[in-house]
Amino acid sequence: MNRDDRGDAGMTADDVKGMIEKGIPDCNAMVAGEGDHFEAKIVSQAFAGKKMLEQHRMVYATLGDHMHSDIHALTMRTFTPEEWAAAEQ
Repeated sequence: MNRDDRGDAGMTADDVKGMIEKGIPDCNAMVAGEGDHFEAKIVSQAFAGKKMLEQHRMVYATLGDHMHSDIHALTMRTFTPEEWAAAEQ
């Protein structure tokens, strides 16, 4: 089912995941939630050497205008692959 078939059901976690993964190189996004509230864990080497604020801005850029209309709240944690491996220990 595509977004147009859902009417006013809002975005899905898969919609958000797809936009993030399309916009950030070699990214793995794990997104939960529905409607307009989401939580994401995002892993990408593109985050290496960047401060958390810069990483979050990269994610917001992938979502564009959806952050002002379709998404009310997005809680996120960003990781490099090395940080993710350590967090999983």
